[in-house]
Amino acid sequence: MLEWFYQFLLTFVSTIRDVLPIAIVLFGFQFLVIRKAIPNFRKIIIGFFYVLIGLTFFLQGLESALFPMGRLMAEQLTNPAFIFEGLSTVPENFHWSHYHWVLLFAFLIGFSTTIAEPSLIAVAIKASQVSGGAIGIWGLRIAVAIGVAVGITLGAWRIITGYPLHYFIGAGYVIVIIQTLFAPKFVIALAYDSGGVTTSTVTVPLVTALGLGLAETVPGRNVLLDGFGLIAFASLFPIMSVLAYAQLSEYKARHKT
Repeated sequence: MLEWFYQFLLTFVSTIRDVLPIAIVLFGFQFLVIRKAIPNFRKIIIGFFYVLIGLTFFLQGLESALFPMGRLMAEQLTNPAFIFEGLSTVPENFHWSHYHWVLLFAFLIGFSTTIAEPSLIAVAIKASQVSGGAIGIWGLRIAVAIGVAVGITLGAWRIITGYPLHYFIGAGYVIVIIQTLFAPKFVIALAYDSGGVTTSTVTVPLVTALGLGLAETVPGRNVLLDGFGLIAFASLFPIMSVLAYAQLSEYKARHKT
């Protein structure tokens, strides 16, 4: 218990250090540039305290449970003894389909971590408010989560097969550019932002552990060259999925009228 409390205090101090620059910028501009008193100053201070406590509990929970579990799952799923039924090494004539459990895990972990991503929830709520409900909170979250899930699955498949990363990323951005030309204008900026908010606190550690685990076990793969890159897929494919979601919604609306 004492060890947990000590770790909690360290995390709390670290959270204060991370949030302090934000507070300095906000209050500095308010008092030195705008030069006006802050309305409801007491409520704002209490709110900052809630943010600090909430972030501390959140980060402590990730460090104590989610991160170790994610690393353990990645190590177990990429272990040759699990994939090839007791073999200590990967056979030379392996096929990517032998890693079907890894690919399924990549899809599900990409979807679930994105649904739980706090930054995406915040963006979805704001987008719904600004659009007057035209952009649904759950519709946006699910569209982004599907994009991340497909992207991470494809990225894991790329590591297994050894295909160059730039082929996938280059082709992906070509598709995004084509989609942008035909997508509804109101969703384009939101779609591009959705690709950025997915790579945050929850998603990055788990996805990175999966990529490094695959690169370490698959023969002929380099951990530095092949183990990274999944985050790029997690950032790119949500843009596609959100643009596609908006295009499908517009198509259905046209055919109803």
